[in-house]
Amino acid sequence: MRRRLRALLRRAIKYSLIFAACLCLWVVAYRWINPPVTVLIVSEWVRLGDVEREWRRLEDISPHLARAAMGAEDARFCEHIGFDFVEIRKAMAEEDRRRGASTISQQVAKNVFLWPDSSWLRKGLEAGFTVLIELSWPKARIMEVYLNVAEMGEGVFGAEAASRHWFGKPAADLSLAEASRIAAILPNPKARSASRPSSFVAGRARAAASGAETLRADGRADCVAL
Repeated sequence: MRRRLRALLRRAIKYSLIFAACLCLWVVAYRWINPPVTVLIVSEWVRLGDVEREWRRLEDISPHLARAAMGAEDARFCEHIGFDFVEIRKAMAEEDRRRGASTISQQVAKNVFLWPDSSWLRKGLEAGFTVLIELSWPKARIMEVYLNVAEMGEGVFGAEAASRHWFGKPAADLSLAEASRIAAILPNPKARSASRPSSFVAGRARAAASGAETLRADGRADCVAL
């Protein structure tokens, strides 16, 4: 009996290590290979019958959008190692816990490798994938993937599709104001408009633009500068 249990344990450890190695290889491969699809993209394609999406290299996306995304979502993106512990502490200190503390790296982990829900299982896996991403991808690659897989409108994924959808122009030509409006509709792009912003979205866009310019001026956005 003991011999059989030891054999089962060794087999479980063996397959667990193989599985972990496969996950690591999957993450490392996406440093160079563009993710072909995500769970959310597939689910929206099934729901809507089609989605808008067109991959663009980071150098083919207006730098205003990367900085505006940081200004709106993750001002310490270039400084942290996947988790913004300053924002986490602030979120925990709030009684109603409405403040979000998810970084761009965490959003990439969720969007690319996992599924969109708030279960503890998904959150735990997200943390593990975030560590792997930060260890194996440069910050510029994390931002490139984020700007290509994030939902930026109903059935609209990525900077190029969003730019054409909202402003009728390629992502490379986005102005700071336009980029900030796109950043401002996150993380609820289905209910917000970048081309016809509500007062709330307009306020967020102004804040994102201000943050983007501050990050550019003080060098805190240099990790995504090409």
